[in-house]
Amino acid sequence: MNILWLQSAGCGGCTMSLLCAEDPNVLDLLSDAGLTMLWHPALSVETGAEVRALLAGVERGEIPLDILCVEGSIVTGPKGTGRYHMLSGTGRSMLDWLRALAPRARHVVAVGSCAAYGGMTAAGGNPAGAIGLQYDGQHEGGALPGSFRDRTGLPVINVAGCPTHPAWVTETLLMLAEGVLDESGLDHLRRPRFYADHLVHHGCTKNEFYEYKASARSLSEMGCMMEHLGCVGTQAVGDCNIRPWNGEGSCTRGNYPCIACTSPEFEEPRHAFTETPTIAGIPVGLPTDMPKAWFMALASLSKAATPKRIDVNAHSDRIEIAPRRKDGK
Repeated sequence: MNILWLQSAGCGGCTMSLLCAEDPNVLDLLSDAGLTMLWHPALSVETGAEVRALLAGVERGEIPLDILCVEGSIVTGPKGTGRYHMLSGTGRSMLDWLRALAPRARHVVAVGSCAAYGGMTAAGGNPAGAIGLQYDGQHEGGALPGSFRDRTGLPVINVAGCPTHPAWVTETLLMLAEGVLDESGLDHLRRPRFYADHLVHHGCTKNEFYEYKASARSLSEMGCMMEHLGCVGTQAVGDCNIRPWNGEGSCTRGNYPCIACTSPEFEEPRHAFTETPTIAGIPVGLPTDMPKAWFMALASLSKAATPKRIDVNAHSDRIEIAPRRKDGK
C-alpha cells in the first residue's frame, strides 16, 4: 500500500511529532508493514515537475492511491474558492486538490486536529475560512461533505491531536494496511477508539493529588491542575499518559494543563488555557460522568482527609516530604 501525504494550512508539527516515533523509527516501521510513501513534502526528494506529474497521475487514476493523509486545515477563503492557499506550481488550491484526490483514495486520514476539525488555524475569527476535511469544528461537513465515504465505505479518519502522538498515526496506518479498522473502531467524532476510548487523566502522574483535591496554584507546583489551572484531562480523550511521547513526556508530566487538543474547537475555550472557569465556586472542568453534587461532596471530604505530605508537595515544585512507613521509617 502507498501513502500520499499533503501538508495544508498548519505548522507541520504533526510531521515533527511523527518523526519522534521510536523503536523502530517511522520509516522502518512503515516499510516493514509494506507501506511506502508515495510522496511527503518534507520527507521525499521529489519536487517541482516530478510532484506535479505524480499528482496528475493520481488524479487521472493512472497511479493507484491507497491512503491519502492530509496534515493541516483546508483553507476555503476567499468566498469558498480556497485560493488563499494554493499548491505551489499547480495553479490550483489545496481545497481543489483535496476534492479531486479524496475520491481516488482507498482511505482518507486527517492527521492532527487542524485537518480533523479546523484546529488552531481556525482560531481568532478564522478570516481564512479554515476547516477540517469532513468537519467544521464540531459540525459534520467540512471541505468534504458529511456524506463522503472512501472506496471501502469509511468516512475520513480523524487522528486528532495538536500535535498527534506518533503512535496514533502509525497505529492507524498499520490497522488500515491490515484491513482491521472499520467504522466500529471510530468514536462519534471519527477518532480511532484505540486512543479515544481513554482519558488523558488515565495514568496521570498527578492522580494522587487529584484524589485528595490537593491543587496547584501556579504552573511550577506539583499538585493537580484541574481546580485552578484549567486542566481538562478528566474530560479529554487520549492515552497521552499511558504511552507518553518519547517514553516519558506529556503535557501534564511537564506541569502544563491538558487543553483537550484532541477535541474540536479546543482552540477557542473562551478563557485562558491556564485558568479554570467556575460557576458558584464549582470548576467547569469536571470529570465527564460525575454529577456536580457528587464532586462537591467528594472534594470536601478529600480536602479534609489530605495527608500533610500530599498538601505540602502539592504546593511545591519538587517532593518536599517523601512517603514513609507507618512506623516513621
